[in-house]
Amino acid sequence: MKKSINHTLFFKQAPEYVWEYLTKPELIELWLMKTDFQPIVGKQFNFTTRAMPNYGFDGNIYCMVLELIPLKKLSYSWKGGPGDGVINLDSVVEWTLHEKDGGTELQLVHSGFKETDAFMFSIMNDGWLKNMHKIVEYLNMKNDGTGEIRRIPGDC
Repeated sequence: MKKSINHTLFFKQAPEYVWEYLTKPELIELWLMKTDFQPIVGKQFNFTTRAMPNYGFDGNIYCMVLELIPLKKLSYSWKGGPGDGVINLDSVVEWTLHEKDGGTELQLVHSGFKETDAFMFSIMNDGWLKNMHKIVEYLNMKNDGTGEIRRIPGDC
């Protein structure tokens, strides 16, 4: 039986502002990790972070854009493993935006976790929620009247 991560957050900003944080590499890097993402269906891209060899992770996440409906939906494959072409996590990330109450409801569904992925599921479940909250913080900072995006203290 496969498991899914499900998180929904409300943003006081309109969908186009939230969408930017899901589709612009320089903004994705602020809240998630370095990427060469391009919003083109079929486009392959990577996320890169520090390797965790003790957990069978080489620091690379291999992705491909599966679906793109501007300002509404974005989905991509999410694959990772220990390296040398070995993939032991093969999943899908899906973002859905709904305009609601003068803002945006953002839903994340990260699906395809096997029962043997329990440790990674636990880490990623907490991590996705934490990172989604970073988007909220960045959007709120951008709307402080300066129009600038500033790093959150403690960010690297």
